Amino acid sequence: MNLIEVAGLAKDYVVGDTVVHALDGVTLSIGTGEFVAVMGPSGSGKSTFMNVIGCLDRASCGEYRLAGEDVAALDADQLALIRNRRIGFVFQQFNLLARTSALENVELPLMYAGLAAGERHRRAAARLAQVGLDDRGGHLPSQLSGGQQQRVAIARALVNDPALILADEPTGALDSRTSLEIMALLQQLNRAGITIVVVTHEHDIAAYAGRLVSFRDGRVRSDERQTPRDAAADLARQDAPREAA
Repeated sequence: MNLIEVAGLAKDYVVGDTVVHALDGVTLSIGTGEFVAVMGPSGSGKSTFMNVIGCLDRASCGEYRLAGEDVAALDADQLALIRNRRIGFVFQQFNLLARTSALENVELPLMYAGLAAGERHRRAAARLAQVGLDDRGGHLPSQLSGGQQQRVAIARALVNDPALILADEPTGALDSRTSLEIMALLQQLNRAGITIVVVTHEHDIAAYAGRLVSFRDGRVRSDERQTPRDAAADLARQDAPREAA
């Protein structure tokens, strides 16, 4: 079953007297439970594609169905509801509130959903434990490493039990080992059934997805299945020399 179906998707921007075709007739389906990496040079349309399927922006024309629902027909409030309940977002710069604890950052989507405080705390704490940060709930973002901050962001993306996680350059601000840890976590979530779409310019990161879609000039230039690398196994291989020493 397809979770995402787009057909003839286009997105135009007017810059002065010029019309920029950020997306130019994209037709693509993503099945439930897939792990897809979206690549392409700057200006290729990959981030615009993520914004449209994430209901952060509207296409100029074309069709978009999310779990069979016609997204183009929804109003702004309905789109906001989909973003809050069906989609989790992870960004390069984490987008955490600086003066708010890790636990409170994870709770934010639940506040918007109107959950009572006790239930918010319980669910947020469970998600922090899932990403290995059960002992960091009271810490501010400034008291956490970059990798820990990204784990908080992933916990926040998970807190409403989304069907889809969209990650825009999720390792772009991290060192290579921490990037591996984040990809291992995303692979673990994918194995649990969550559909994951990662936008990245790094081939090393795209290698952990089971499918690679490349954009250029607003169009899909290639769409290939691949055998993904195992990030947890790569981490273990990195640690082996240390343990031997």
